[in-house]
Amino acid sequence: MRSAGIRTAPNGQAASAAALETAAAHLPGQTRLTRIALIGNPNSGKTSLFNQLTGLNQKVGNFPGVTVDRKTGISQLTPQHRAEIIDLPGTYSLYPKSLDEKVITDLLYDQTSGQYPDFVIVTADASNLRRNLLLFTQLADLGLPAVLALNMMDVAEQHGISIDLVELQRELGVPVIPMNARKGIGVAALKIVMAQQLDAPAVSFYEPAPELLPMIRQLRDYFNLHNDYLALHYAHQGRHISFLTPDQRAYVAGLVAKYDFEPTTRQAQETIARYARINELLLNAVSVTRTERAEPYSNRIDKVLTHRVWGYLIFILVLFLLFQAVFAWASYPMELIDQGVAWINGLIQTNFDGPLISLLTEGVLAGLGGVLIFIPQIALLFAFIAVLEETGYMARVTFMMDRIMRKFGLNGKSVVPLISGMACAVPAIMSARTIENRKDRLITIFVTPLMSCSARIPVYTVLIGLVVPDQPVLGIFNLRGVALMSLYLLGFVSAVGSAWLMKLFMRTTERSYFIMEFPVYRWPRWKNVGLTIVEKVKAFVFQAGKVIMAISVILWVLASYGPGTAMEQAESQARRVAQTQGLAPAETESRVASQKLESSYAGHFGHFIEPAIRPLGFDWKIGISLLTSFAAREVFVGTMSTIYSVGQDANELTVQQKLAAEKDLNGQPFFTPARSASLLVFYVFAMQCMSTLAATYRETKGWLWPLLQLFYMTGLAYAASLLVYQVLR
Repeated sequence: MRSAGIRTAPNGQAASAAALETAAAHLPGQTRLTRIALIGNPNSGKTSLFNQLTGLNQKVGNFPGVTVDRKTGISQLTPQHRAEIIDLPGTYSLYPKSLDEKVITDLLYDQTSGQYPDFVIVTADASNLRRNLLLFTQLADLGLPAVLALNMMDVAEQHGISIDLVELQRELGVPVIPMNARKGIGVAALKIVMAQQLDAPAVSFYEPAPELLPMIRQLRDYFNLHNDYLALHYAHQGRHISFLTPDQRAYVAGLVAKYDFEPTTRQAQETIARYARINELLLNAVSVTRTERAEPYSNRIDKVLTHRVWGYLIFILVLFLLFQAVFAWASYPMELIDQGVAWINGLIQTNFDGPLISLLTEGVLAGLGGVLIFIPQIALLFAFIAVLEETGYMARVTFMMDRIMRKFGLNGKSVVPLISGMACAVPAIMSARTIENRKDRLITIFVTPLMSCSARIPVYTVLIGLVVPDQPVLGIFNLRGVALMSLYLLGFVSAVGSAWLMKLFMRTTERSYFIMEFPVYRWPRWKNVGLTIVEKVKAFVFQAGKVIMAISVILWVLASYGPGTAMEQAESQARRVAQTQGLAPAETESRVASQKLESSYAGHFGHFIEPAIRPLGFDWKIGISLLTSFAAREVFVGTMSTIYSVGQDANELTVQQKLAAEKDLNGQPFFTPARSASLLVFYVFAMQCMSTLAATYRETKGWLWPLLQLFYMTGLAYAASLLVYQVLR
């Protein structure tokens, strides 16, 4: 065995000596943007490398299935050479089992496509090279110019694995670059290689059986393919290649039948043959210098974290900690923000007057306050989720929850979308592409919005703060945090219960399975955690915030003006009644504001829908908030803030204080425990998110499932809310 041929560059980055010498041969003039695809096994560091090459901040995680769609970015390879980098979903082979893996084959099978890459960078986990090379050898046999990015060299070294890079490069016939994508080591060397004109690998790793050659030749001629192995893939995947016409698919199917081609058997034979070839070449290129006698620490930790009893208890404890943090720790900065917005509002109202000032304070600033106040909670929630993903714990949670999921008829891979749905349903629904079984995928997409996402936090926290006492539980927990966690559990129970019901109606003979590779435990990269927090907060403020601000301004107009002379008449009547009753000036103004709001356009609209929602305990003001929050749930609080600010003491009261001060016709607090619980339950189940419906439409390619989702969740929310209010009032 030879020692690893690593040359350390002056900047501290290491590269295969032979790779750099080959790459330095020439620097061709760039006539167009070079297109490079990043391909590799799940969790092999593709997205980390993509971020290093492009300077972007795509989400990465110590968690398989983070990338489910292609992403592109631009990399400056040299001062004269730029390249388009395409990050593709992780896959173990070129025979796709799920929709996310089909993204890869759709790209690589069509040479005439304008998106066809000039070459591919295959990321491989150096500590598990044998398995990673299966995909590499398939790509090489497609005739694609390639570079092998040998990632996680530090992990391989920790396990006593020594890799002879020169020998490996000779065996594979492509440049091999050792690197650590997390830390950016080896990226400079990789860019030098990427800037070169690369040829297809001269080495072949698998030859189709001779009896298949007549079929392959016909496929090559018919589709004008350059390669036998690519033609073989057409035979394997003909029915599923998206860019083929129905006639072309029929031609492939005819040949497959004519030659009695068995795809499953042939794929198994190919895999066995490839591993035999990989074993041969690794004998010369890889050696293990140290045998690990002690059990790896990951296995020891897994015995506790995935234990049948302790594993679930620890997970529940983690959830408790998360919700305590979201409620208790975030309360201090939330209070500061709330008071700060109220102070600015009061300052403006004290020194200025007029309709525009009213619009600014009662419309814009009231809506803005409804957005900004929830930043601490959003930041804490995503900080926890990012840390769980970065450490590798989320993969273990997925494994444990698989046992529960199967009892309710869901696929183990459904856990990833469901847990992701606690952050946001849109990417969670997209991550369902990793589920191979169509029925399981549809059920998962259907029930994922029932998981409580971060957009529900504003509604939950405001209403819980109104009716749940701020008192300790067991000395370490807070009752409000327990209430918040109960709402999340209610969403989870409703999701698995709905899945079980759907399972009864949807029949299929397709079998499902769950395979997940556990990543090694790692300390979280705090930079990634910080970036995740910043990106999520920005998304909340600038995406949801824009909607909330726009609706707040519209609502202010609707709540400040009414048809004809309705507003003037309402004011006159309120002042006459106040004079008759001898009310104080402050009470008179409050009555006038209330009467005018009820006579405004918003008031008329609210009264129009009130009969439908009155059985739930809701009045016309809540009705307006329900309708405006259909676009996004978090709009509810901004709407309530705006409605209760119009004509009120917006300069003195915070959002929660405004709601707490609301009285019913009998002069009692309007937001009673029964009414608040009814509203909370409604928001646990209701489909109040246009983006989620759009994501479902995109993933199911039709309006049937989004409409079913909308009517089912709205009906469930109405029925549950009705039941809760009628029982508790």
